[in-house]
Amino acid sequence: MFFCSLGGGGTIFLLDIQAFFCILFYVILNLFYSLKLKHIPILDIFIIASGFVIRLFVGAFATGVFLSEWIIIMTFLLALFLALAKRRDDVILYESGEGKMREVLDGYNRQFLDIAMSVSASIVMIAYILWSISSEVKARLHSDYLYLSAVFVLAGIFRYMQITFVENKSGSPSKIVLKDGFLQIVIVSWLFVLAILMYL
Repeated sequence: MFFCSLGGGGTIFLLDIQAFFCILFYVILNLFYSLKLKHIPILDIFIIASGFVIRLFVGAFATGVFLSEWIIIMTFLLALFLALAKRRDDVILYESGEGKMREVLDGYNRQFLDIAMSVSASIVMIAYILWSISSEVKARLHSDYLYLSAVFVLAGIFRYMQITFVENKSGSPSKIVLKDGFLQIVIVSWLFVLAILMYL
């Protein structure tokens, strides 16, 4: 642990050394991303997804919360899925004549992104099911029925893919979640069922 100063106000807080190095790595990675790496297809979305994982580590180290490999894997995969959806939206806007938003779009087309999203969605679903039937997870969460919650994850993924492929609206994941009633119901239902299963 060490002390760190924030801003001109001289605010001092205690930060875990591991969290500090994660933040440092995140800043350096973002610097390289901004300068060069964002122009390299595939690598750009992997870096975006990695950023979510790094932030997850920062939170875990700073609070002392246990971080399982399943959470890390699923966070990365889900972030990758959403990044692919965002790139698909960029490609659609470019094809519609709104101009190329990013140079990296030269390395993508709709067919590739559709396939990549489908593959990512499948892996996310498999990872969630494996998590739900893991002996370690079942023992830690005191439930043998976590796999039942997978239906909501599948419904959520299908809905997001419907928004992406049918409605062609995948530009902002946060706006989609905030505005789409179906996704909101699925997320709330998933949390509710998961809570019930953990206390059965």
